[in-house]
Amino acid sequence: MYWLAAVTLVAAILSSLDYSPAQAKLVGLIFCPCSLALEYWMPKARKPMDKVYLSLAVLVSVILVILLLHHSVWVTLTQEGYSRPERDVAPMLVNPAFLGLVLTALAIGDYFWSKWLVARFQAKGKSVTFFSERKSVTLPVADIAYVESNDTEVRIVTVSGDAYRNKTGITQWENLLGEGFLRIHRSFLVNASMATLTSPDTLSVLDKKLPVSRKYKESVKAAFPSPEVPNGHGL
Repeated sequence: MYWLAAVTLVAAILSSLDYSPAQAKLVGLIFCPCSLALEYWMPKARKPMDKVYLSLAVLVSVILVILLLHHSVWVTLTQEGYSRPERDVAPMLVNPAFLGLVLTALAIGDYFWSKWLVARFQAKGKSVTFFSERKSVTLPVADIAYVESNDTEVRIVTVSGDAYRNKTGITQWENLLGEGFLRIHRSFLVNASMATLTSPDTLSVLDKKLPVSRKYKESVKAAFPSPEVPNGHGL
C-alpha cells in the first residue's frame, strides 16, 4: 500500500511535467527499487565515504535507467503503437538534487511506516518469516533469544539454542522485532524478557555473556535495574 501510494504521488508530480499518465507511472516505478536499495544498504555503510559512494551509485543508477527508458523502451513502444511519440527527458529527472530528494523521502517514509506497522500490530503470538540457508523459516518472535551480527550476515538464536543465518541487517531486524527487543551493541539485539544484567558491561542471555557498548548503556540502564557488583557501583 505504501509503495502504491508513493508511485502514485511521484506519477502526479511527473504529470505536471507533461508526461502521460502511463509514462508517469512507468517512471515512478523506477524510484521504488532504488529507494529500497538506499534504505537497505545505507545502515550497512559504516564509514561516511561509504555512504557517499552508495548515494552516488544509486543516483547514477536512477539516471541511467531513466535515460534508457526514454531513449530505448519508449522508442520501441511507440513503434509498436503502445505509446505516444517519445519525448526528451525532463531536466528535473536528471537533476541529482531532485532525484536525491525523492529517493530519500521515499526511503524515510517506508522506514517510519514500517516502524508504525510493527508498533501498531505487534502481538505476543507474532511470528516472523525469513530465509536461512535458502530455506524459508518461520519462528514465533517470543522464541528468539537474541540476534548477532558479524557485518556480512546475522545469526538468529532461539530459546532452544538453534541458530539460523540470514543476510538481513541487524538494524532491519531491530525494526522488525519491535519494542520487546533491546539493542545493546552494534552486533547484538536481545530479547529483553530473556536477558539479565550481570555487570555494568554485560548481559546474560541463555547463559551467554553479551557485551553492552558505551553507546547503548543508557538504554540498557533504563531497561534493567543495576545489579550488585563488587565495587558497589551500578551503571
